[in-house]
Amino acid sequence: MKAVNLSGKAPGGKRQVLAKLLPLDTPMLIQIFPIYACNFTCKYCTFSIPRNKRGFISDKIIMDYNLLKKSVDEMARFPRKLKMLRFVGMGEPLLHPRLADMIKYAVSKKVSEKVEILSNGSQLTPKLSDALIAAKPTRLLLSIQGTSAKKYQEISRVKIDFEKFVKNIKYFYDHRGKIKMYIKVVDIALDGAEDEKRFFKIFGNICDAIGIEHASPIFPGVEYNKVLKDSPFTQFGLKVSKIFVCPQPFYTMQINPDGKVVPCYSVTYPAILGDCNHETLQEIWNGKKYQRFRKKMLDGTKNVCELCANCGIIKHRLFPEDNLNKDAKQLKKYYH
Repeated sequence: MKAVNLSGKAPGGKRQVLAKLLPLDTPMLIQIFPIYACNFTCKYCTFSIPRNKRGFISDKIIMDYNLLKKSVDEMARFPRKLKMLRFVGMGEPLLHPRLADMIKYAVSKKVSEKVEILSNGSQLTPKLSDALIAAKPTRLLLSIQGTSAKKYQEISRVKIDFEKFVKNIKYFYDHRGKIKMYIKVVDIALDGAEDEKRFFKIFGNICDAIGIEHASPIFPGVEYNKVLKDSPFTQFGLKVSKIFVCPQPFYTMQINPDGKVVPCYSVTYPAILGDCNHETLQEIWNGKKYQRFRKKMLDGTKNVCELCANCGIIKHRLFPEDNLNKDAKQLKKYYH
């Protein structure tokens, strides 16, 4: 197997201690949420439940290209480059008809050290792969849902030509140039040790890094008792720990298809802190709404809102370097 096995490790590599870097004049990570749609309904995902039970997500389904350009132009005005610009959000980014153009524009403006896409890979064709490769993102992350068409039917409720699916992924890998590929699968999409070996055999030579992650109870409304076993591990195989302060609002922002800005990856948002249609990213990032939200967060998730108090996302995605529990008191002087 050519690929590096990242199971149980942070797929983004070594992380800095967040508390030592705060406050930030520039977000470390901005997530672009290009389209609120998915062609899969994976049984552990929010798309497995009816849309009217997911809470508010976005006033628009598809992000306008001009809104993306405005946002990227404003990213260039931050004091320094972003660490990461990620195209993901709640849905399948490759369904956006102009995703390659979006990435190409973002890369051309050099606003971030890295630009990556997180996808289920099902929309990859040689034609789309050529367009994405020409756009030159830093990395493509593919989330696999099994090692056979039968497993995809069970996990994602879709029929796929599995051999063609793998062939299309190999095409991207063979023509990718300097783009890195990371292929991951959730543990519930594999049937034991033999199937794990099959996963590594199928995909281990058509990517740069590979890993098995833990499916975690992070989406409100999903009946996880029917699809998951209790696990003491986070998505990345680390020990689940208690969360007093969620670190996400201190280093990240997400721009939704309608231009609304939220401070985290939660599906049902704890707050909308800005609107890119009417404000600049700098006004939002440094604005009163964001600052007040951060200040409340330093008093603990329970003091922010019910959603933050019961959120399972950061609990199951936390890296030790991002833990602000012990630093909350001293950080309060920075947020007003």
